[in-house]
Amino acid sequence: MRQRLQRGPARVGVGRIGAGIAIIALLASGASAETLVLEHFTLIDGTGRAAQRDQSLILVDGRVTEVGPAARIKAPKGATREDLRGKFLMPGIIDSHVHLGLVDGIEQSFPKYYDRANVEQQLKLYTAYGVTSVYTLGTDGDEIHTIIADQRRIGRIDGARAFTAGRGVVYKGSYGGVPGLDQQVSTPAETIAMVRREVAKGDDFVKLWMDDEFGDVAERMPYPISKAAIDTAHALGKKAVGHIFYNENAAGLVGQGVDGFMHQVRDKPIGPKLIADMKAKRTWQLASTLSREASFTYKLLPFVDDPFFVRGVAPATIAALKSPERQARLAAGKHFGQYPAVLDMALKNFGTMAKAGIPYGMGTDSGPTARFPGYFAHWELELMVKAGVTPLQALTAATGTNAKFLNARDIGTVERGKWGDLLVLDRDPTADIRNTRSIRAVYVAGRKQPTIWQTCTGRAADACGPAPQ
Repeated sequence: MRQRLQRGPARVGVGRIGAGIAIIALLASGASAETLVLEHFTLIDGTGRAAQRDQSLILVDGRVTEVGPAARIKAPKGATREDLRGKFLMPGIIDSHVHLGLVDGIEQSFPKYYDRANVEQQLKLYTAYGVTSVYTLGTDGDEIHTIIADQRRIGRIDGARAFTAGRGVVYKGSYGGVPGLDQQVSTPAETIAMVRREVAKGDDFVKLWMDDEFGDVAERMPYPISKAAIDTAHALGKKAVGHIFYNENAAGLVGQGVDGFMHQVRDKPIGPKLIADMKAKRTWQLASTLSREASFTYKLLPFVDDPFFVRGVAPATIAALKSPERQARLAAGKHFGQYPAVLDMALKNFGTMAKAGIPYGMGTDSGPTARFPGYFAHWELELMVKAGVTPLQALTAATGTNAKFLNARDIGTVERGKWGDLLVLDRDPTADIRNTRSIRAVYVAGRKQPTIWQTCTGRAADACGPAPQ
């Protein structure tokens, strides 16, 4: 039975020209506009600037019209005002690598579970965790285009905003994609036709897979196929991103002009040549999926009793994770013993790239079985800091930097003209990255959404107990 979110009682407590036009229209609308003033918070604005104390902002019909020192921001007459003294406000998190609608609990099946209701329920769960936008990576049915079109038409939505790679490109018989979704190609001509067809449906970018699952798959995607996908995407004005595992494939795809990688190189340390080539080609490390790699190292995930996790899943899911049979099956897996080294390599290579100045975002590869929407974003941030970046750098990657990759100018930072997609925290995440879990409020387009601390999935609304203070 599909999980349903239950909500507890609330706690007290476009391009630049388009954005500019929006501000003028909002200011001109006067008393009819919905105006909200958030006051006296510490601002982490998503640009990489240091946190700024005692700031305020004004939201009119969901967009930021003013932001700055509290002494300078004057609340309009009749506006709703919220005092956030002692709180920390930042842009909503953007997860650059997710998969939507594939699971119910930990059972995965695209044919059984991919539908609009499941996708939208997961988007709301992301929002409860403060993740207000997601990039969904190549395993979507055509329904995603209707969902996204409706989101962009409405603007002021109730779940996370979605950007999609539609059906990613999989070489026939090789690694990638999901069973039940037609997305395989055999020739460059088929690849060109597929990319054109998918972009015509509304894909925001194009994804391809080049991997062999530790050698279990006979052949990785041939380079003529990847070149056809990348070149066609660029000809249509779209970026192309790649799933890779091996250093040699990363080098090959950089040479072909791929725009970003959605996983880290995990077979060997990256060297100066790959770094230099990525810089020369302006290739991004958009997602390193450290939380994915970490999850594979456990028979029993270490957070199954963490209230921050438990609220987002049904009791049946927790029981399934704790099942001795499942743990034994994982431990007996062919590659289980290899995963710790894979994680270590991913951590080291991410640290090397970040130190070298390669642009990097934050992405989890959450959504498939036992990789949980929303929770994994907070784990990913923690692992990024473990790998060597500062909390502020990790937060910037997960907000302004992720938005910049797709030129999503309405989100990612707290600035005039942007949507008021905001995360309010009780504690300072730049002092301790785990403080991203101290969620006080989440806003999408200026409207409060239920947080994970107001959520109790698969149970009565009050069954999860009080939120921590």
